[in-house]
Parts: sequence; structure tokens; C-alpha cells
Amino acid sequence: MKHIIPFKKIRHQDVPLVGGKNASLGEMISQLSKKGIRVPDGFATTAEAYFNFLKETGLDKKIKQILKNLDVSNISQLQEAGRKIRNLILKAQLPDGLKKEIIKNYRKLSKEYKEKNTDVAVRSSATAEDLPGASFAGQHETFLNIRGERQLLEAVKKCIASLFTNRAISYRTHLGFSHLEIALSVGIQKMVRSDLGSSGIIFTLDTETGFPNVVLINSIWGIGEMIVKGRITPDEFYVFKPILQQTRGKLTQDKSYKPIIIKNLGRKTKKYIYARKGGLKEIIVNSRKQLKFSLTDNEILALARWAMIIEEHYKCPQDIEWAKDGKTGKLFIVQSRPETVHTQETGKVYEEYKLKTKEKPVLTGIAIGDKIGVGKVKVISDVSKLSQFQKGEILVTKMTDPDWTTIMTMAGGIITDEGGKTCHSAIIARELGIPCIVGTQKASKILKNGQIITVDCTQGLNGRIFKGKVSFKIKKYDLKKISKLKTKIMVNIGAPDIAFKTSFLPIDGVGLAREEFIIAEKIRVHPLALYHFDKLKDKKLKEKIREITIEHKDKREYFIKELAEGIAQIAAAFWPKEVIVRFSDFKTNEYKNLIGGEFFEGEESNPMLGFRGASRYLNESFKPAFKMECQAIKRVRDIFGLKNINLMVPFCRTVEEGKKVIELMKKNGLEKGKDDLKVYVMCEIPSNVIRGEEFLKIFDGMSIGSNDLTQLSLGIDRDNAQIAYIADESNPTIKSMVSKVIRLCRAKNKYCGICGQAPSDLPEFAEFLIKEGIESMSLNPDTVIKTIFNINKQGKNRL
Repeated sequence: MKHIIPFKKIRHQDVPLVGGKNASLGEMISQLSKKGIRVPDGFATTAEAYFNFLKETGLDKKIKQILKNLDVSNISQLQEAGRKIRNLILKAQLPDGLKKEIIKNYRKLSKEYKEKNTDVAVRSSATAEDLPGASFAGQHETFLNIRGERQLLEAVKKCIASLFTNRAISYRTHLGFSHLEIALSVGIQKMVRSDLGSSGIIFTLDTETGFPNVVLINSIWGIGEMIVKGRITPDEFYVFKPILQQTRGKLTQDKSYKPIIIKNLGRKTKKYIYARKGGLKEIIVNSRKQLKFSLTDNEILALARWAMIIEEHYKCPQDIEWAKDGKTGKLFIVQSRPETVHTQETGKVYEEYKLKTKEKPVLTGIAIGDKIGVGKVKVISDVSKLSQFQKGEILVTKMTDPDWTTIMTMAGGIITDEGGKTCHSAIIARELGIPCIVGTQKASKILKNGQIITVDCTQGLNGRIFKGKVSFKIKKYDLKKISKLKTKIMVNIGAPDIAFKTSFLPIDGVGLAREEFIIAEKIRVHPLALYHFDKLKDKKLKEKIREITIEHKDKREYFIKELAEGIAQIAAAFWPKEVIVRFSDFKTNEYKNLIGGEFFEGEESNPMLGFRGASRYLNESFKPAFKMECQAIKRVRDIFGLKNINLMVPFCRTVEEGKKVIELMKKNGLEKGKDDLKVYVMCEIPSNVIRGEEFLKIFDGMSIGSNDLTQLSLGIDRDNAQIAYIADESNPTIKSMVSKVIRLCRAKNKYCGICGQAPSDLPEFAEFLIKEGIESMSLNPDTVIKTIFNINKQGKNRL
């Protein structure tokens, strides 16, 4: 009978023998080490050793009796049953033969690492965990920094006992697993000195949407348990996979691109390090390190490459744990398991939750999932009060750890003060399909027991919490029923956070990617206030900007980084399809609303017709801001490698202006035609139509901005409700102008699209556009499906 197996002799198919975690470790050591992936060595106890232990001690019969007729929804009953079983296991003696084998293999491992009593991680690995349908994340215990034979044997017994934590019993019952048919293997693995370095989690897809073309890396200082417990917000990095791959799927180490398309600094205020007598202790991270990323760019890219190799090997998305040894500077993979939420998704149903309200949220945080939940608040301060929780309530707490799983399965929603996208509560909430908002910082202090609230996770990462019950709708679309059209259907998008989800729509790219949302919501500061930061004389303003840009000494870099990453997120979502990015088109009053804007903007009686678009870029005072825009886009194309981006110039009144903007772009590193860069012009002013042929000599095509074109052609203020009824794209004047532009572009073999609501709101206008031969219609995401169905009904535009 085998009680111990070295990792080197374990393969992936040995899950029934050593559990999912240990089977994966063995598989990676034996199969992926030759590909450069480092995994710390170790050994595992077997399922046979576990069953033999229960049988020899008579625990099998006692456990069966305790679990008989157990109602896991009765928290008190569950707690009592779990406590009894764990106590029985901890008081029992491990068989002598098993103890001797563990000690023998521990001594071998110590010798391998040239230490007397090497430090090890003692990990639980159940035979029904880390499966594609069930992660069992955090249900069983891990013990870190274990040294010496006595500590090791005690940790092994504690691991076995953790098969019967309250949360594990509840979780198994919820998923329909038999308690007595599951065995627990214990993995003893050499520790990585991440207490002196960093550690974290990797997902080989976007955890919120299942978007497959990115690797998501979370990173903190010290040992990784701090992430799982949701005690801090980690650094977050997204790496775009296709740029790390060659055409045949092999990984490349091309130094010309660094496709780290998102780098968000976390709140890494605390970390775990080694305690002197074994185990871990918590310490404060010094303020300088808090403002520093816990991985370098090269380390981020190395981990992303490893993650892709592992995903390719297992042929499914992975949830990976990694650690960096602070002594040697080397990276290690310490665990890999199947991602359990999106791996299970099949079919082509697109589900859309829609909430409409003018109310302001009382709280915001990081949204997990994309659903909406309504319920009564239940603030639970600590694990001892779990029995107070009732089914359907919204759980509100400072943070959750695996012990909270027993009530998470009953919750209508979850809100926490702390935590990031990969903390334990986020992982379990995704798996259970529960709306969850983490990292609110103060929910447990603001929300009160019994209060009705609405939890909204539909706005990308921006989770919103509203007082009271806010009505919402759920729409489901069967994408299999949608036919491909001759006319390209593209999408208008401004918020990067919804890009990955929107990419699943049956569309041909992005006809209008707006910079305004990124600048207003993410950057928030007027570009010239950042450019001239050192010259600002207002102390309060400078302090406010310092708080927002705390990780950047160079405030210009803050603008370039945030804008580049926002654009890159959109470009990556739809790669390799075309993404047309429009340069900023704020009006004076909108720029003035940005932080510091009052110092750089004047007054205009009609900003809609004033200092905007091309004329702004050419103005000497605004040129530095346009230069930063160009630098951001150049970074997306030349550093991130997203060449699917093309550009569009808005509100270009004259041909002469157009020529000067193109020359200014070239001066700032964006040369039309180089690396296939196309530059379009918005057709939204009558002069664009009247001098269409001349505009098309300098631009690669036109995108019709129907809102402004209607306003300016019919001489109306589109914000004036009294004459709003005139603003109709079906007006013969507008149709005549649109028809002329489409035909002109076709004759010149130039691109012609339209970006506006008209094709969605007016089916007959969409039919007119198709008849005239428009190349693409770019729509808001919420109208794409409806418009495609309407066109399909006409039956004239299908491929």
C-alpha cells in the first residue's frame, strides 16, 4: 500500500490518488520544468493513507454517525458537527508507518535543498477539488513555514481535519458531493521565500467576463495568503495574450512589445512574513513600498508566458498561484487548477441586466460578475455571528475568509470593505452567481441591518449600491439565431470596463471609441493641469492632483498611462478587428468641469459651436495636451502592439485644418500610412459634405456623426427641448447629405460608416443606409442585438 509519492512521480491523472492540487503539482514538475517553469519540489500522502488512518482509528464510523441527518442550513448544527469531527481527528494518532514515511521523505527534501529542517508548505488536496466544476477554493487548510518533524506531523493532521471545516461540509453538500467518499491527500512542498519577495494569483482569462485573450495577474508584497483572505487590494496587471504569441501559437520573447495593457497599483498596506517559531505574522508595509509595484514589467511578462504554457498544457483556463523568492529573485509556480466559472459556460446566450435610475449610489466598489441583487442588509462583524444570517439577505462585512462560505451560499448578494477581484469572496461569489461588490472601504459602517438595498454589478468594474429597491430588467438573447450581415455592425464604446463583455456581441469591431469617458472618469484632471503641474500656484489644487496621481512623480506620465491603458483595453477586447479611436472632443464647458479646468478654460456662450475638435489641437496653448494624447496612442500601437487601432479627427471645419492636424500627428509619432495607420475624419459639419472630395484626398474615409450633422444642417440646438422634434435624421435634408457622403466614399474607395443612434431608433433609416451602400453602422452596445434583428427581418442584408 502506497502512503507517500514524490511529486516527480505524480501525473495529472492521479487525482483519485493524491487530489487535484497535488496531481497538478506533479504534472507541472514532470512535464513543464523542461519548458522553463519552476515549481518547488515535495511529496504527497495518498488517499489510501487517509482511508487507512480513518479505518485504523475507527473514525470512519464516528464521522458517518455525526453527519447523519445533518441540516447544513442550520448554522448552529453545522458548527457543532464540524467541531466534533475535527476534534476527533486532532486527538487521534497517525499510524506509525505513515509517520515514519513522512519523516523519511521530509529528510530527503531537506537534503535536496541543503538544509537541516527545511521550511515547507503543508497543503490540503482533496480528491474532489480543483475540478472544472468545483474549485473548493479555501475550503481546506494550508499551513505555511512549517519546520521540523514534530511541526510537520502536527500540520499533516490539521490538514486532514480541515476536510471537515464547517465551510467544507456546507460547500460539499451544496455541490452534491459525498462526505465519506472524498479523501484528503496532504502535499508537503518546499516553501518559496515570498515573505521577502512577492506573491499572487494568475487567471488565464478575465475573471468577470470570461474574455479569453488576457492573462490577469494579481500581486502583493509578502506571502499570498493575504490576497485570498481579502485583507488588501493587490496590484493588478492585464497582459494581452496574442501579442505574446507567434502565428503558430508558440510563445515568443519578442522584446519589441510589452503588452501589459493595464497596470493598477493596489493598496498593499500589510503583508505576511515568517514568524520566528513557525507559521506567519502580519506586519505593515512601509509607505515607500506601498507606492511601488510588487513586480517588474519583465517579471509580469515572464509569469504571463508561464501561465499560457500551463493553460496550453491543460487545454483549459487556469487559476494559478505564484511566488517570488526574495533571496534569489526567482519566480515559482506553487499551484495551478482549472478556472471554475467560465470553464463551465457553454452555448451562445447573451444575458443583459439593465437598471435605470437617476439616483446616486450610496457606495461604490469593485464589481464581481455582471448581475443585480436586491435584499435586506445583514452586517456580520465576525465569524461567531454567522448563525444570525438569513437566506436571501445581503451579506455586508469587512472581509470574508473561507469560514464564511456556509452563509455565502444563502446570500442574495455580498458587499465587503476590503478585497480585490481575486479574493476568496470574489471567487466564491462568481462560482455561485451572486452579485458581489468588494473593496468599498466603508460598507460595514454605512449600511444598517434591515435596510433594503440594490447591488448593481452591470457597469463593468464600477460596482454601485443604491438605497431601496431599484427596478431592473433581464434580457436574454440567443446569439445562434443571429445571421451575419453584409453591412458591418460595429459598436460605439467609451467605458473600457465594459469592453471585454461587449466583445462577445456579434459585431465587426469598434466604429467609435471615445476618449472622453477615460479622461473624465479615470484621469479626472484637466490635461494642461497635469502638463503644467509644477507651475500651478493654487496649493489646494496641487494637493488634490497629488492625491489622485500619487504613484506618479511625473504627472504627464499619469495622463499618458491612464489614457493608453483605457484605449488598450478596448483595442484588446476586439482584436484583431478594427477599433477607430476618436481624438478627444470635449467642449469648453466639459473641459472646465475637470479638476483644474477653470484655470485653462474660458467662457463660451455656445460651446457646441466653439473651441472643440481639430481647432483645439492646433491651438498653441492646447498643443501640449494633444501631444500627450498622441503619446498615449503611440504607446498602445508601438509598445503594447495593438496595431488594430486607427484614428479619427472630430469637428474638422476646413480641409486646411485637416492637413495641419495630420502634420501635427506625424510630428508626434503618428504618421498616416505607417504600419497601416489609417486616419478618418468625422463627417458632422456641412462643410465636410460640401468639400467632401477635398477632405477625402487627405483622409482615409469618413464616419458620419449624425447628431451634429443634423443639428448643424437644420440650424437647431439639440439641447433645446422646444425644437427637439425637428432633429430627425429621416429629414430629406439629412438623408440627401448622408447619401452624398456614402456615394462619394464608395466612388473614391474610401471607408464610410455612421456612428449614432439613428439606425437603432429608426428602422427605416437603417434600411435607407443599407440601400445607399454604407460600409458600417456603429451602434451603442444596448441596441446592437435589436438592430441586427430588425435588419434580419427585412431579409435583404444577410450574407
